[in-house]
Amino acid sequence: MMIPTRRALVIVLASAPLACSPSESADTSPGDEQQAAAESPRWSEDAAPADEAPLNALTDEERTAGFELLFDSETLAGWRGFQRDSPPLAWIVEDGTIHFSGSGDGGDLLTEASYGDFELRLQWRVDAGGNSGIFFRIDEKPDRTFESAPEMQVLDNQGHPDGRNALTSAGANYGLHAPTANAVYPAGEWNYVRLVVQGAHVEHWLNGVKIVEYELWTPEWEELVSQTKFAEWPPYGRATAGHIGLQDHGDPVWYRNIRIRRIED
Repeated sequence: MMIPTRRALVIVLASAPLACSPSESADTSPGDEQQAAAESPRWSEDAAPADEAPLNALTDEERTAGFELLFDSETLAGWRGFQRDSPPLAWIVEDGTIHFSGSGDGGDLLTEASYGDFELRLQWRVDAGGNSGIFFRIDEKPDRTFESAPEMQVLDNQGHPDGRNALTSAGANYGLHAPTANAVYPAGEWNYVRLVVQGAHVEHWLNGVKIVEYELWTPEWEELVSQTKFAEWPPYGRATAGHIGLQDHGDPVWYRNIRIRRIED
């Protein structure tokens, strides 16, 4: 399915304080500058990339580059629950999407395969007030996904309290790195993600805009982690390979066009 090229909302955000310690749902209010930016958006030209392939299919460029599909529009083959052998019942296939319905047994949804260095591309959509997340390099030895895996936040910035804090807003490295711009589309619209992870280097792209970039395991990263709730969990962010995960945060969320390529040395 073609994604129409459109003008994307891009708001420059003020940096949030490094000393904050976000909880599962951060309630930190933004400063005056961030609030003003949220109320006075600027627009960039054609920030959203266009997909040239049908729904849940590879483009010629992606096929040449070595991408593989992680969802075939019909089944959850290749996916399972956290510390489980099968997908939770609340995750269903609906109209060519992977949908967290909230009905039945829940929990985070993981790829069966593990990935070290990779580029992940997908689209997500939430309803008003919706919250989810994309985890990477998940280690299943801890009790919960977020005890080991960094998270790219999936959120309705306008309708969810986490949108009031740059560190927990859409596209953020949850709790650690705020987006440099608010490139998210409104609730109900599809957002296009590129997540690039190579060694210690990580990039978050949202709707054609690189909004977060950081290096794992550096002194700066260690300092940030030490000031957040993640300091409680020694495995957090340490794995060099692991599963990709989609978060059950209790809200309906839809994912589609999920594809990945391994990055070789």
